[in-house]
Amino acid sequence: MNSIISIALRLIAAILMLQTLYFKFTAQPESVFIFSQVGAEPWGRIGTGVAELISSVLLLLPATVALGALMATCMMAGAIATHAFVLGIEVQGDGGLLFAYATVIFLASILLLIMHRHQLSVLKAKLFPK
Repeated sequence: MNSIISIALRLIAAILMLQTLYFKFTAQPESVFIFSQVGAEPWGRIGTGVAELISSVLLLLPATVALGALMATCMMAGAIATHAFVLGIEVQGDGGLLFAYATVIFLASILLLIMHRHQLSVLKAKLFPK
């Protein structure tokens, strides 16, 4: 059962992040607007896209789920904070869809971190041997 839940959460988070890459990498007006508002256009838009692509791939590989979830959690915390304090929940009439995506990815990633916490212990031991 945990395996099915993990796969579902991984797919949800990865698919939501991957579907926004088109907008970031092709400089769609909505994406340019968002990153211009936070003073991070174009480097922030492209960098975020690359980070979301890497995180999505890591989420889809069983051995790196926790690392992908950690990356996604951090990125989505930033996205949620940016919506809350700079952009607003609704951006350019999207009805809050981008905020909702960030929230869903954030929650899925938190759950994945809990479910795959053993991977974080292994990673920590490899990075910081005693």
